[in-house]
Amino acid sequence: MLVAEVQDSLLVVVHDLKRLDGLLAHTMENLMQRFSAASTDLSGPTLSKMQELESVRAALNAAVTELQFQDMASQLIVHTSKILQGCAYRLASDSMGSEDGEAVPFVEDVPDRPNPVTQDEMQAGSIELF
Repeated sequence: MLVAEVQDSLLVVVHDLKRLDGLLAHTMENLMQRFSAASTDLSGPTLSKMQELESVRAALNAAVTELQFQDMASQLIVHTSKILQGCAYRLASDSMGSEDGEAVPFVEDVPDRPNPVTQDEMQAGSIELF
């Protein structure tokens, strides 16, 4: 009984992580649209001569670069979900076994690497491929 409860809890966490990933993606899309609109508005011909707005444009450009964290967060969520789902299925298989002819649901192998994202800061112009 305990094993079934733990498996259910793991699968609930996987579901919640998928929802979190969707919320992050939606929020990032909205932020990108708003930042792009603000940047376009500040680039108008009447505003292009104002020196004070140059720092605002630079701040908007930096903010857009920092929004790339959603991609890293999404990779971490997918990675964690795979581990949790694999643990849930392995736990069920090891404790309950399978009946004749019943397929045991397994996800991809649990990733070997503990963390798919190794970057911990972001600066304009820097990129780390992994």
